[in-house]
Amino acid sequence: MKRRDFIQNTALTSTFLGLGGLSFSSFKTVDTKHLTVLHTNDVHSYIDPFPPTHPKNPNMGGVARRAALIETIRKESSNVLLLDAGDIFQGTPYFNYYGGELEFKLMSMMKYDLATIGNHDFDNGIEGLYTQLPNASFEFVNANYDFKNTIMNGHVKPYKIIHKDGIKVGIFGIGVELEGLVDKKNYKETVYHDPVSISQDMARILKHEEKCDLVICLSHIGYQYKNDADKISDIKLATLTKDIDLIIGGHTHTFLDKPTVLKNADGKDVLVNQVGCYGVNLGRIDFYFDNDIAKTSLGKSIIV
Repeated sequence: MKRRDFIQNTALTSTFLGLGGLSFSSFKTVDTKHLTVLHTNDVHSYIDPFPPTHPKNPNMGGVARRAALIETIRKESSNVLLLDAGDIFQGTPYFNYYGGELEFKLMSMMKYDLATIGNHDFDNGIEGLYTQLPNASFEFVNANYDFKNTIMNGHVKPYKIIHKDGIKVGIFGIGVELEGLVDKKNYKETVYHDPVSISQDMARILKHEEKCDLVICLSHIGYQYKNDADKISDIKLATLTKDIDLIIGGHTHTFLDKPTVLKNADGKDVLVNQVGCYGVNLGRIDFYFDNDIAKTSLGKSIIV
């Protein structure tokens, strides 16, 4: 595939996993290729739906409903990526009892393509995370955690390139600083590196050396910290770097009904999205790739 500019069209940025049906309008032009990016973050072992009496999310969420929605979207869009931005573990007795086995097996059944690592994924220690890796059919990416002196060495890649119908997608991961947030004995000799410089290096490699058509950052550093202006966040990362097209975030449990659009260090648009927590929402962003022109169209959230 020749280098293509892309048309970012957010047909669905966040889907509430409630009751009801779902239909999507299609966008088709000659010589246009379509890629659908689906994503979750901070699911925190929530496998069952919320009960009908729940004050905030009655009858919402649940793996079965999410899986059905993903399957529906895959039937309507031939090129789908399914990603997770971390904190898969910790939050319900399923994790306390099974240690993450059930979460990874269910994600594998839903055919996740890739995930990054959140701070709560260390809650059973780095050994606990390592023990569950055989239950995941998908891979993990993180570029700013150095695992070379740990049991996870070689099991986490800085980035992965995925080809979809001639579209070359480069995806890298970054994580939050673990010191002061996670007990040292849980992450042991894992070394944290500055996510800004690492992200810029990863984006440069993917965009210019690997010639990727789309560069995605799977981030678990948080959307924004209004009370701590100096703390790195997805918002700051987007403006301080270049060559990243989309940041899919986690950690702060921020629900966005549509992506935030910011200007990067080169003055070009970069999308930032995050869809809350507990599996209540499924993010969807549709990209349309064209050889000649680039347009941007933002849609809205669809309630199921």
